[in-house]
Amino acid sequence: MRLQLRVLIDAEEIAHRVQELGQQISADHQGQKLVVIGILKGAVVFLSDLIRHITVPLEVDFMAISSYGAATQTSGVVQLLKDLDRPIEGEHVLIVEDIIDSGLTLSYLYQLLKSRNPASLRTAVLLDKPERRQTEFTPDYVGFTIPDMFVIGYGLDYNHRHRELPYVGVLES
Repeated sequence: MRLQLRVLIDAEEIAHRVQELGQQISADHQGQKLVVIGILKGAVVFLSDLIRHITVPLEVDFMAISSYGAATQTSGVVQLLKDLDRPIEGEHVLIVEDIIDSGLTLSYLYQLLKSRNPASLRTAVLLDKPERRQTEFTPDYVGFTIPDMFVIGYGLDYNHRHRELPYVGVLES
C-alpha cells in the first residue's frame, strides 16, 4: 500500500500549542513537584517538547500500553507492557498521551494510577478525537481536537513507522 499524507497540523502550530500547554500546566502546579508519565511509544515526542515548557520541578517516568497492535483502530483490549519504575503515592502526577479517541486506554491508565493514591492526577493529550469516545473520560489538557481520521506523525505511528514526522498528518490510501 502506498501511503498518501496530508498535513493536518503543521510543526509551527504544534510548537505554539505545546508551549501554551506547558505554561498552563506550570501555572496549575505552582509550588508542586510533578511526576510526568509518558505513555510509550507515541507520547515521547510530545512529552519531550512539553517538559521543556514546564517550569515546576519534575521527574519523568514511562509506561507502555498496547491496544492497537498493527491496526488503525483500537482492539478495545488494553494490555500493560511496562509499568512505572517508582511508586507515585502522595505525588502530583501528569499522564502524557499522544491521542485519545475511544478513551479506553487513558481511562484504564487513569483508574490504575488513581488506585496508587497520588496527591493529584491529571492528563494531557496532544490530540482529542471526541467522536470516537466510548467512555465518559475527558482529559485535563488538550492540544488539538480533531475529527475522526487516522493520523500519524509527531510521535503517532502506523505500523511502527512515521513517528519522526514534525507535523500531524492524515493517512490517506
